[in-house]
Amino acid sequence: MTRARRDRTGGTREALMAAAERLYAEHGLLAVSNRRIGEAVGQRNVTAVGYHFGGRTELVRAIMARHGEQVDRLRGRCLAGGPPGDDVRGWVECLVRPPLRYLASLGVPSWSARFGAQVMTDPALGKLVGEEACARPHLRRILDGLGRRLDHLPPPVRESRGTMARQLVTAVGAEQERALAENDPRESWEETSQGLVDALVGLLTAEVTEPTHTIRTQGKETPDREAQR
Repeated sequence: MTRARRDRTGGTREALMAAAERLYAEHGLLAVSNRRIGEAVGQRNVTAVGYHFGGRTELVRAIMARHGEQVDRLRGRCLAGGPPGDDVRGWVECLVRPPLRYLASLGVPSWSARFGAQVMTDPALGKLVGEEACARPHLRRILDGLGRRLDHLPPPVRESRGTMARQLVTAVGAEQERALAENDPRESWEETSQGLVDALVGLLTAEVTEPTHTIRTQGKETPDREAQR
């Protein structure tokens, strides 16, 4: 392949990823066909996505990987001064601030956060890209470090709070991106980042309470106080 052809191929791939990210963010993954993505970049060949990526899954993975690798480099810079130590907040800072700083660097409008939110609503794709993200070295180091500061929590609680934290980061980033795109920002990316760090520290370190057991009476559930004594 000649250099000129490689450049054209690379340019087409980038254009397809940019168009797919925007269309997926605005309409959802299931509502956007590969044909529509190709048409959005002027490709008369209706199999352009298949030719360059193989299919939708590979296209989504390529977009997520492109952003994820850059975010992981920012997380590496956060860790460059040494591990945050035993402070949960320090680990949360390294977890949260890099992706939001990256989103801020994309300018307005951007679609990365809303695209990511759409991906996470797809069970198969969400699981796949989540596993790939957790394999990145700096994110893996942060998750391991944070996990050691929370190992006093019962495993089911750690898992549940981890899921809630992941969903919160995704949702908050997508909402801030949407607000900026619609010229309706309530706060800056920096303010959003600080609020998210505070919220996650509270979530991850909250006291664990015993679940309230319930009993059924005439079709209604009421607290079983005797079970708690």
